[in-house]
Amino acid sequence: MNNFREVEVVVIGAGQAGLSSAYHLRRTGFEPDRDFVVLDHSPAPGGAWQFRWPSLTYGKVHGMHALPGMELTDADPERPSSEVIAEYFTAYERAFDLRVRRPVDVRAVREGDDGRLLVETSDGTWSARALINATGTWDRPFWPRYPGQETFRGRQLHTAQYPGPEAFAGLRVVVVGGGASGTQHLMELAPYAAATTWVTRREPVFREGPFSEDVGREAVALVEERVRQGLPPKSVVSVTGLPLNDAVRQAITEGVLDRQPMFDRITPEGVEWNDGRHLEADVILWATGFRAAIDHLAPLKLREPGGGIRVEGTRAVADPRIHLVGYGPSASTIGANRAGRAAVRDIRRLLTTEPVAA
Repeated sequence: MNNFREVEVVVIGAGQAGLSSAYHLRRTGFEPDRDFVVLDHSPAPGGAWQFRWPSLTYGKVHGMHALPGMELTDADPERPSSEVIAEYFTAYERAFDLRVRRPVDVRAVREGDDGRLLVETSDGTWSARALINATGTWDRPFWPRYPGQETFRGRQLHTAQYPGPEAFAGLRVVVVGGGASGTQHLMELAPYAAATTWVTRREPVFREGPFSEDVGREAVALVEERVRQGLPPKSVVSVTGLPLNDAVRQAITEGVLDRQPMFDRITPEGVEWNDGRHLEADVILWATGFRAAIDHLAPLKLREPGGGIRVEGTRAVADPRIHLVGYGPSASTIGANRAGRAAVRDIRRLLTTEPVAA
């Protein structure tokens, strides 16, 4: 007897990408628990948002796009985004009866019999004809390695562990990273910390003017080309640069965003450059981004020599049963919505042989 449950589609992850995909599955005739199942390893609705630091209020969130079929309205901009978005996702799951199963850890996806996929989890094994992977990046924070890192006597933490600025009161903090998180951390920390220092590998690029649709399309196209070539995706922000708003201008003027080149080594007391400069520090905050959480797909051998999974649209080129939503060019909230719809359309064609409009 086979010890697994059969469905047509398994969706892994219940953030923006997973919920969008589940919505479009439901809308096109798939029934939850009978035809598809959504597995989420988080303890509650909210995707990665539920883990964001309290000082990241909803008003500070840029580009949060509503899920399909239900607007997010009347949200208090002063409330933590973790609360606002978790409540919204909770209401969304209930409104469309998506029946997300949690907490469920997906351990591996393997080849099964008769062209089916086996999804091994902490709650048993599922057999499916297609899979939508919507696991995002939050669970894979990227920690660069530098000589002497293990000798540092202070505290090292990543953006994923950032508790808010109050925890750094009176401390000397080195913030590593040239992305949006790094600049946000620095501007928050400055009133609390004894001193802050910003270091990046490359000179940061600030973007003047509004973020137009044309700029967005060009950025997404560049990220899309990387995944089409089988290279690990970069963030859209890495392509567009950092927005230069009034708060950022003020931080530059006040010396808060005074970028220094990347240090060469870490010492027990701080960081050091090859030119002889040494900086004492109590904390190193690594705002160095995240990588795609796709290790559970390793048994399918989808990775290219370049290190990423080659993707056309949302479909893994090496296996048309696998769709990656929220990966690379669809990592934004609006991108995840569109990608969820496209993935479901492709899967219906794959499973029914006759195209069905989503």
